[in-house]
Amino acid sequence: MRRFKGLGGQVSDTAAAVSAAKLRGDGSGTRDRAFLGHPVGLAWLAGSEFWERFAYYGMQTLLVLYLTHYLLQPAHIEQVWGFAAFRSFIGWVYGTQSQMALASNTAQLYAALVYVTPLAGGYIADRLIGRTATVSIGAIIMVIGTFLLALNSTFLLALVLLLAGVGCFKGNIASQVGDLYRIDDPRRADGFQIYFLGIQLAVIISPFICGTLGQKVDWHLGFVAAGVGMVFGLAIYLAGRRNFPPEPTRKKGGHVARPPLTASDWRTVILLVALLPVLALSIIGNQEIFDAYLVWGEKAFQTVFFGFNMPITWLVSLDAFVSAVTMIGVIAFWRWYGKHWQEPAEITKIVIGVAISALGPLVLAGCAFVADTTHHPVPLYWALGFHILNDIGFANVLPVGLALYSRAAPKGLGGTMIAVYYVHLFMGNLLTGYLGGLLGTMPNSTFWLLHVGLMAVAAVILLIARWLFADALEPAAAPAEAAT
Repeated sequence: MRRFKGLGGQVSDTAAAVSAAKLRGDGSGTRDRAFLGHPVGLAWLAGSEFWERFAYYGMQTLLVLYLTHYLLQPAHIEQVWGFAAFRSFIGWVYGTQSQMALASNTAQLYAALVYVTPLAGGYIADRLIGRTATVSIGAIIMVIGTFLLALNSTFLLALVLLLAGVGCFKGNIASQVGDLYRIDDPRRADGFQIYFLGIQLAVIISPFICGTLGQKVDWHLGFVAAGVGMVFGLAIYLAGRRNFPPEPTRKKGGHVARPPLTASDWRTVILLVALLPVLALSIIGNQEIFDAYLVWGEKAFQTVFFGFNMPITWLVSLDAFVSAVTMIGVIAFWRWYGKHWQEPAEITKIVIGVAISALGPLVLAGCAFVADTTHHPVPLYWALGFHILNDIGFANVLPVGLALYSRAAPKGLGGTMIAVYYVHLFMGNLLTGYLGGLLGTMPNSTFWLLHVGLMAVAAVILLIARWLFADALEPAAAPAEAAT
């Protein structure tokens, strides 16, 4: 395994230089490996992101149920400010709306826009006020928005504030994680996987707390619990600011002082944007977990145990748990691998991950064939097999992709390119929605094989891109490093 010295190993041993090195987390101070072998700033950023995702998934778990069972009911919907105009807009976009369709489309539109607003947040951070200020403002807006969900009248205003807040927060905090590491630091992908492990834990926990409070006690209390979680996230972020990577030097007027983009920079940006549709293809198996998988699974899986009919939505919690376990396993594997051989580049890990995750829908195709042939539900170990394969692969795709985009982005465009990376999730969700609509129009085994084929195509294209554009997609040591 390659070893890298902090900033060429030429750090002065004066007290000021040592202090600065520790704050930078650049490999020169003890803070660089104070948190599980990573910079201490990772602990603060991951902790803040955990609570932000707790709030997000807690709210998202309740949203459709809240709309269908409470807010869209007579005597409640009339209280929502501006809902008549919003309903007309949704009808114009999607056509005639039943109550269920209106609830579903409202929630899906919000979920899709979550991956678009970070583009504006990245621009604000990169060009105007910096990442720490942008993330802090975003967290404050999200606290307000989450608590406003607890009032019927401010429902739409709350969604707008949440979209604005997550736009400022999401891409920029992930970019700060990337900035904790030097461009050729092999710990970068490992760090993002630890970061995503916190997100997975939030997915496991938040539905049990916010969902149970909302459904069993009071809908609005579930949103209040999500808001409290967001307060924790804001507090952790503000408390850990001194451990974050330094902001870029800024000119008078607040603009970042950065060199103009070179022809090579523009080629890299174009390449990263061109890969977004391919990455969108690569995640369709995972995204179906929240869509057609549940609808199909209600009939395909055996869910009655000792007279108790297990809610099919519990499979989402199962996936979150399996994902957390496999994320730990993948991190441990690459650490072990790196001690014996040189770790693969990020793009190589992504190709491996897509290939593995494509085996998940292949398991579902076999499951569908058995269920349709025998006309009996199949045991849940089929579902477990799907989730294990999907989550092992996904652990090498989404967090590693963040590491790739944060490193490959031209200097000064880190936040923007992280936001660009999230656009593939927007595209992937739209594609998954279209594919989900094909359920029932073809044999179920064919439906899942379609996903396998599309994901295999994505893996092949990514492999070709790795071969053709290795100079942009694979890290290279800085000249000073190469000599050490």
